[in-house]
Parts: sequence; C-alpha cells; structure tokens
Amino acid sequence: MADGFRIRFGTFAPPTKGVLVVFCDDGLRLGPATRAILGKTAALVSRAAAAYRFKGKLGAAIDIVAPPDLKVDRLVVVGLGKPKDWTPNDPVKLGGAAMGKAGAATEITVVAELPTGAMDAELAADLALGARLRAYTFDRYKTKRKDDEEAPHPVSLTVAVKDPAAARRIGAAREAVADGVVLARDLVNEPPNVLFPDAFAQRAAELRKLRVSVEVLDMRALKRLGMNALLAVGQGSGHDSRVVVMRWNGGRPSDKPIAFVGKGVCFDTGGISIKPAQGMEDMKGDMAGAACVVGLMHALAARKAKVNAIGAIGLVENMPDGKAQRPGDIVKTMSGQTVEIINTDAEGRLVLADVLHHVVTKYKPQAMIDLATLTGAIMVALGQEHAGLFSNDDKLSENLTKAGQATAERVWRMPLAPEYDKLIDSRFADMKNTGGRHGGAVTAAQFLQRYVGKTPWAHLDIAGTALGSPQTDINKSWSSGWGVRLLDRFVADFCEP
Repeated sequence: MADGFRIRFGTFAPPTKGVLVVFCDDGLRLGPATRAILGKTAALVSRAAAAYRFKGKLGAAIDIVAPPDLKVDRLVVVGLGKPKDWTPNDPVKLGGAAMGKAGAATEITVVAELPTGAMDAELAADLALGARLRAYTFDRYKTKRKDDEEAPHPVSLTVAVKDPAAARRIGAAREAVADGVVLARDLVNEPPNVLFPDAFAQRAAELRKLRVSVEVLDMRALKRLGMNALLAVGQGSGHDSRVVVMRWNGGRPSDKPIAFVGKGVCFDTGGISIKPAQGMEDMKGDMAGAACVVGLMHALAARKAKVNAIGAIGLVENMPDGKAQRPGDIVKTMSGQTVEIINTDAEGRLVLADVLHHVVTKYKPQAMIDLATLTGAIMVALGQEHAGLFSNDDKLSENLTKAGQATAERVWRMPLAPEYDKLIDSRFADMKNTGGRHGGAVTAAQFLQRYVGKTPWAHLDIAGTALGSPQTDINKSWSSGWGVRLLDRFVADFCEP
C-alpha cells in the first residue's frame, strides 16, 4: 500500500508498544484471549467503564492511559453492542471506530476477539478493511500545519487473530478493495487544475500494471466514432476530452463481460447555463462516477476476480467559452438520435449517452451499470443516505440492492415509465436533454435508457452519496469513494462462479 498504512495479521500475544485495542460487549464481557493478554489490567475495565458511564455500545470506547502490567502506552476498549444483532457491514464499521479511537498512534494492535471467542478470518479481515478506510486522509497539498495538527506518518496495524494465515488470505482481497476505494477518493479529491481529462486518462492507464487492458480514445478517435454529444460538452474547454475503456479478463473467454460506465466531468461550471459561484469549487467532484469505475477495476484486477469486466469512462470539462455549446443547439449522438440542448448544465447524460451506446454496440455486455453524479433532484428525494437506482431489469436491481445492504452503500429503486418520456419530448429533435424541474432524476434516467437497447441496465445517481456525504466511522474525507465496495460485492456475489 502506497499511503503509509501497513496491516499485518499476527497471533494473540501482548504487544510491547503503541496502542492496544480490545473489544467488549454490552455486558462488558471480554474474550478469553483478551483477558489473557490484559492480565491484571482486565480488572480496570469495569472500573473505568463505571467512571465513563461506558455501556459497551457498538463503536463507543473508553481510553486507559499507561495501563499497569502492559507495555503499551494506551489501552482502548471498544464496545461491540450485541454482536448477534450486527448487520453485515458492522464489523467494517467497528474496525473504523477502533482506528478512530486509536488516534495518532503509529503502532496499533487490535485483538480480533468476541466475548465468545476469536473472530473468524472473515470478521478479522473486515476489521482491517474498516481501519484502513478510516485512516485515509488527503493532505498532499498542505505545506503548513496548525500547532495541534500532526504531519502524516506511517501507521502499522497488527490484527491479532486465531488463524493468521487464513486472515491473510481473505485480507488480501479486502486490501484490493480498500486500494480501489482509496484510488477513487484520491481522484475525486484532486484539484481540477491537476486532474483534467487527459491527466485522468493517464491515471486510469496505470491499471496496466495490474494486467488491465486500457484503451484511451483521443479527440481524433472520438470524432471518428461520432461521439458528438460527449464532444459537444467539452468543446468550450481548453482541455481535450477523452474516453477510456478498461478491460479485465478474469473469466472464461466465452463469458460475456459485465460493464461499468462512469460519468467523468472533471470540472462542471454548467457551461453557458452557468452555475452560481457559491459552492462551484465542489464541481471538481463531478467525475466521481468515473473515479468509482477506475477504483472498481483496480479492485477486481488486484484480487484477480474471476469475471470479465469492462470499465468505460467519459472524461470532459464543461466550461463557458465562445466555442461552448449553447441552449438551442441540436447534437447528433453516436447512436444517431438527436438531442436539443435546453440547459448546458444537464451535460452528464450527454457524456453517458455516447459511452453507453459505444459499450453496448462494441462489447455486447451481459449487463451494464452506470454511475453518475447526475442530478440534484436525487438529493431532494433521497438525501445523502441512498443512491438512486433506476433499472430496466428486476433481477439486476434486486442484486444491486442486496450488495448495497451488505456494504452499507445503499441504493433505493426509483421509477422508470413511458409516461415520463413526454417531459423530454422536443419540438425540433428526438428529445431534449432536460425535462425541467419535476421528476428531474427520473427524466435523466429516461434519457439514458434510450441508449442501452435491450441490455439489462442499471443507472446509479450518486450525487448525494459520492461527495460531501456525512462523515462515518470509515470515512472522514470529503470524497467517499462510494460505489467501489458496492459493485465489488455485486461482482463477487452475483457475477463470479
């Protein structure tokens, strides 16, 4: 891992330095190995709990400094709540909570044990995953720090388990997913003067190191293919647009691929229909869908997923300029369908339209999922707790919902229906690029549906979940990397043999 965070799995043994983290349930019960490691210090836990009014609630903690009979600087006791009531993602959250309570320590040991005995290798690996995600920071551009602000430093985490070898095997796959999430977060957090379309394409091309096939389509190739809608969005920018297609062939040669498509608007001013100045700096994150796709492809390749997968991202910058597209323009998409531009700030669907059509016609996937920070309307409907899910296939929708529940990257299915089509009817072209205020997230999905044919397809509107989302036990960053864990779990549970 390149971010200075190292994880190892070791045996149950008292650590000799740093911070020791152990767990107790809502009855303040400790596991047998934990008691053996703590020795006489175990008796202090109940006294400290009474002093702090600590009840062992899931994620709550007490901190004992310089615990007697131990060589560590601090002992942190984290509550498990009632493990029998855990949801699938709670062990990951617990690992994040443990990491958060450990603070600025450089050496941390976490004892992966329940009161009933050692956690299995899966739970231990989930703890490590949560800790790694919680440890993420993005401060590479800071040259000065406040007096109470520590500089970044390497962190070593040891997860003490009953079977280190088994935990290492499972932990390797979790590490691949964590690396994918970190990559997605980094891409979204980068400033737009650093991560413009060509620079983004170069970052995606680094996946070749993991044996991912990467094709970068430049302006000449995009014009030859007829991706006029995507090109129209970027024509006001000084940075040329790009499309990147990544392929991971981990399945059988005869297997049709599963495809993932991401919106990559590296900066979105709104174009001629310019956005208000307040908060516009956040529009560097309008490429979070593309960032997720790159992070996912990294995760699949790094853990050698037994699936054929395609990741395709459309990379543009939406700027106002004398050459920018105007409201009233009509563009011909790659599919041959024409679009009247009503609002140049409804640009993401134009980018996706051409990329979706390209993927469907060239690669003929068994199913296709796109991700996009597409509409503010989805935030009005769902806030920041769920992404909007639109789909033409009930089974695909059901499987994505299950994967979302397992990872706490939750989705909520929204309607698609022919009755909404009248809202994007155009007097002058086949359709308009926006249907107005009412049902804005739905009409955007209706628009995209016209470019997928009969392919099973799902659209995830991640405007509320990808950036600026509420901080959690596993993320304190502005960018969440949302979607990498969800889609990796979807692939693992429903696409791999």
